Amino acid sequence: MDTKRLIAALTLSLIILIGWSYLFPPEAPKTTPAQQANTTQQNATPQATAPAPVAAVDAASATLTGRPITVVTPLFTARFNTQGGVLESFVLKKYHETIAEDSPLIDLVGQGARDKASLGLMILPQGGEVHTWNAPNWTCDATDVNLQDGQKTILVFHGAAAGLNIERRLTVSADSYLVTEQTTLTNVGGTPVNGHVAYNVATAGLSPKGEDKYNPTRVAFGRVKGGFEDFTSHDDLAKKGAASEGAVNWAAVESNYFLFAVLPGQSGALGRGLMKDGTFHVAASMAANIAPGQTTVVKTSYYMGPADRGILSDMPNKLEQAVDFGWFHIIAVPLLKVLDIFYKVVHNYGIAIILLTLLIKLIFWPLSQKSYRSMEQMKRIQPMIQKLREKYADDKEAMNKEIMALYKTYKVNPAGGCLPMIVQIPVFFGLYKALLGSIELRHAAFITHLPFTNLVWLADLSAKDPYYITPLIMGATMFLQQKMTPTGGDPTQAKIMLIMPVVFTFLFLNFPSGLVVYWLVNNVLSITQQWWMMRGSKKKAAA
Repeated sequence: MDTKRLIAALTLSLIILIGWSYLFPPEAPKTTPAQQANTTQQNATPQATAPAPVAAVDAASATLTGRPITVVTPLFTARFNTQGGVLESFVLKKYHETIAEDSPLIDLVGQGARDKASLGLMILPQGGEVHTWNAPNWTCDATDVNLQDGQKTILVFHGAAAGLNIERRLTVSADSYLVTEQTTLTNVGGTPVNGHVAYNVATAGLSPKGEDKYNPTRVAFGRVKGGFEDFTSHDDLAKKGAASEGAVNWAAVESNYFLFAVLPGQSGALGRGLMKDGTFHVAASMAANIAPGQTTVVKTSYYMGPADRGILSDMPNKLEQAVDFGWFHIIAVPLLKVLDIFYKVVHNYGIAIILLTLLIKLIFWPLSQKSYRSMEQMKRIQPMIQKLREKYADDKEAMNKEIMALYKTYKVNPAGGCLPMIVQIPVFFGLYKALLGSIELRHAAFITHLPFTNLVWLADLSAKDPYYITPLIMGATMFLQQKMTPTGGDPTQAKIMLIMPVVFTFLFLNFPSGLVVYWLVNNVLSITQQWWMMRGSKKKAAA
């Protein structure tokens, strides 16, 4: 195997894998066409396998005339409406939109979705769709309440729609982002109500403006069989929506850092999602068969809060699946756990990233040394290989045989310089996914101000370096590292390899600064290691 070609191939692969998210990022949120038609349930039966649709809520038909009810807790301030028990806003007290001192708190519903019937209940009989919040005469005796730690309140809403008397009991706790619901449906008509009941969540988006390139708002489902699936294309969500493949444990709108999910309380629930008029809708539907005079109780829950792995691990319905790092999940999660351990010691995520980088470098130190020695060996025998290629230019079989004999004579493994690199690539991407999607780094500061100035600098490790200082230094270290790395003696290849720092610098300009810090520190450590080994090689040569 030609080491030069393998190195070039690995480098190109690295660029493609890293550069893909930069050159082809998920599309930014777009307002969907206003004329998109409301979806309707077609031929639904209690045994239907096709999911019941999420309501394409029309703002005009969701005008709220009921009385607001505000629930204040140490974690959030929620405002419900007595008309259908829908949610008008859900403001998180511990999370701001930006790092600015006067930045508003995060509202998971958002002004654009205030009248889109978030937490709205839908009755989906065969061939129809009833939005219960549009029914008149909803009542609720609850008033504003301020909950302290350990306290909870129950909001009870009464209404009637689709031939059913409806009671919605929502339990809100002071110390949890989980709101639970028990819905009691009584058929007061003379005919059965067969079909589905569905719970809708709606949000104007969970990615502040300017963050959606690497932090898109998306629709996601936690399938009972098959795990996690998400939909990031806003165009697809607007045109055809999204449907779960089979039953779900939960359905959600999520970003890298926040989660708005509905957790059905019975098996066989199905998920649907869509985007309409700039609002994301997700619903979980459950089969319902209610005979005349019969009462049915349906349970569900809603999670509205940070995508924090520790918090989600205590939630029902395997909600921890919502934090998913894809193929590199098995690597990303342990790295984040180690990062958290370092943070508890130093109380600075920038320093914690440096310590984690140092640990990773120490673990791979023997492999890196082996790689460097192998490249040194290849460099020494490269003139001999070139002579063999010239000698056997017309006989490739003989040339390959002689080159392999040369490798054997000098005990050189042509792949020895590359295999250690291959092992380290998954670790890099695991850390890339971890740093990109970890709420711990959101608004976490490293160096808040540029030294000797009042300019805000690395005050948010989840955002890019505003002055591009770290990416440029990172590019310079890559250039120095390339100059120090032994090559095969091919001037053309050497020039091509020196272009790589320019390419990587361009790619890293808009990367989250936490990732750039990792790569920069890793380069500095690699340079130190190469210098140390070169120094040792020179001493041996002198001896």
